[in-house]
Amino acid sequence: MNRLIFATNNDHKLREIRKILDGHYHIDGLKDIGFREEIAETSHTLEGNAILKARYIQKKFNTDCFADDTGLEIEALSGKPGVHSARYAGIECISENNINKVLKEMQGVKNRKARFRTVIALIKAGEEYLFEGTIKGNIISKKRGTGGFGYDPVFIPDGDTRTFAEMPLEEKNQVSHRAVAIKKLVDFLNDHK
Repeated sequence: MNRLIFATNNDHKLREIRKILDGHYHIDGLKDIGFREEIAETSHTLEGNAILKARYIQKKFNTDCFADDTGLEIEALSGKPGVHSARYAGIECISENNINKVLKEMQGVKNRKARFRTVIALIKAGEEYLFEGTIKGNIISKKRGTGGFGYDPVFIPDGDTRTFAEMPLEEKNQVSHRAVAIKKLVDFLNDHK
C-alpha cells in the first residue's frame, strides 16, 4: 500500500483522514515519524499555511507529504475566525474557548450563515498541488453533540438538522469540507500513480 506523510500533530484530523483514505493509502502523522515540533502557521491564508507546512516536512524528511489548513468562515463576522480558527480565543486556547467566543460574537445576530473550508497542499515528486473542500451551513446558538472536534458542536451543514458533532464520524466523513478536499486529493493520486 502507498504511504504518505500527513503533516499534522492533530490526532482528530489524523483519525478522520485515515478513515477517509482507508484502503487507499497508509497515512503516517508527524508523531509516527518522530516529529513533535509545531510548525508555525504564519500565512494570512489557509492555502499559504497548508503549503508552508507541507514544504517544511518535505524539505526536512525528503518525502512526499501533504498538509491542510481549515477555517470556519462566518458571513456576519466578515469571514472570521477564518485562518485564525484554531487560535481564535488566544494562542494557548482550547476548542471550548473558541466556540464560546464565536457564540458571544454571534449573540443577537440573525444571519447565521457560515462555511467550513479546508485546503490541502500536496507535494509529490517535487511538484505542489492544492485541493479545496467547502461545506456551507449555519452557526447555532448553543452547542449540540459530543462527537467531532473544533467548532463541530455549533455547525449545522446545509440540508441537515444535526450538527457535525451529532453525526457519526463515518457520516461526517462523507460530507465534510475535509472529505470533499480529500476526495479531490485521492482522485488526483489515483490518476497520477
